[in-house]
Amino acid sequence: MNPVFDLIAVGLLVVATAVMGFAGVRVSRTTGDFFVASRSVRPVWNASAISGEYLSAGTFLGLAGLVLLSGSEGFWFPIGYAAGYLLVLLFVAAPLRRSGAYTIPDFVQARLRSLAARRITSIVVLVIGWLYIVPQMHGAALSLGVVAGMPRWAGAVVIAVLVAAIVAAGGMRAITAVQAMQYWIKLTALALPAIVMLIVLFGADTRIDPAEAFPVEAGPAGTDAYATLSLLFALLLGTIGLPHVLVRFYTSPNGASARHTTVLVIVMIGLFYAASSTMGLIARVVAPEMAEAGLADTVVLALPTKVLPGLAGQLLTALIVAGAFAAFLGTASGLVVSLAGVVSQELFGGTVRGFRISAVLCTLVPLVWSLITIGEGLVSSVGTVFVFAASSLTPVILLGVWWSRLTARGAIAGMLVGAASCGGALIAFRIVGPDHGLWSSLLAQPGAWTIPLSALAVVVVSLLDRRRRPPSEGFLSRLQRPDPAPRGMGGRD
Repeated sequence: MNPVFDLIAVGLLVVATAVMGFAGVRVSRTTGDFFVASRSVRPVWNASAISGEYLSAGTFLGLAGLVLLSGSEGFWFPIGYAAGYLLVLLFVAAPLRRSGAYTIPDFVQARLRSLAARRITSIVVLVIGWLYIVPQMHGAALSLGVVAGMPRWAGAVVIAVLVAAIVAAGGMRAITAVQAMQYWIKLTALALPAIVMLIVLFGADTRIDPAEAFPVEAGPAGTDAYATLSLLFALLLGTIGLPHVLVRFYTSPNGASARHTTVLVIVMIGLFYAASSTMGLIARVVAPEMAEAGLADTVVLALPTKVLPGLAGQLLTALIVAGAFAAFLGTASGLVVSLAGVVSQELFGGTVRGFRISAVLCTLVPLVWSLITIGEGLVSSVGTVFVFAASSLTPVILLGVWWSRLTARGAIAGMLVGAASCGGALIAFRIVGPDHGLWSSLLAQPGAWTIPLSALAVVVVSLLDRRRRPPSEGFLSRLQRPDPAPRGMGGRD
């Protein structure tokens, strides 16, 4: 493998990201610019940006590796990831935009009028964000190590420096342009090589026995029913609890635009998952040995040169490497901009200067953690974040929008119970291990019981709370009311 083309591709991506990011600095002046891009991002642009930040290292590299390892079981991840946006569309996209908030803690405080609930929400949001950023940095370290033999810290540092600089300089307005560009780079970086390799393989005699490429034990017959259903449940609900996803709906001009954006997101990420899953299927045919060698997360980087030895394979590999770094940058920048908004409001009064300081701090913490830990499977790492978000934050957001009897104490109880039960289960699984049957499944994929437990805690504590405070006058009706008749593309809120 020739690292020259790969390093050139990464360099070009970094330059393009820096140019677009710092170009946004010229129009980023106000608090609204930094936090929510002045609520002026139109559906196609916003959908591209959401897709650019949502499609992370776990999707770009890890999904194909998971399909290589587990066959049809791996397809539950893209199904859950994409279907989660249906729930966002139905239940929270427009209401969150109508709330007028800048961040999730803003929404919780406006809904519950509780400083304590706001602070607990801020902590949960930070934990979710940092858990999600770390796999992006591990993925960057892995990619540069594979293609260029660079030390494992190099990729993480490159991502951290670039993300912190762009977010601190231009905030949400600058990041929106960067993420939108990166979505189309990522889609091209997987779809084009996949199409080329399919064309080449279609005319080749691979002589691969289908029973060998797709063994029964890797198909539905070998699937743990509880673990699969629990995982799908967590993926469906986890999207609602991801702060970097939800904050983007605050950038839409109105509720109708937020819903339109969500529909476009479902289409865009569906196209990407089709390309990523296809790469996994190709890997099962041409590179099954990489699964046994423990190299599943890097199989996407190796496929082009296996199918097309020579210059063509090297150029396609360089394109994939650029796409991988676009995935790391897009997701990490979206997470940092959402977390910086929270930290800035909690610690620095919500000023532009405070936002910039917060952006650096919110990048530094996961960078340090990524440097002292060793990355595991990228898809499983991201899946853990979805389970935690669904258990700790999703019930509060859903009930905050649609249940008038929710109280601050109920919300706090739900977040604490969800976070403690989910975090405890995942830690216990590390101790118990995978060889204890149903107990291991219950701990490895706890969403099926931690999410209902959290929701139950919210409801029970809220109903028992004798110092219940009703929602502020008109707030719930503003969240739930239908949008006015559209004018052109969307109505006004």
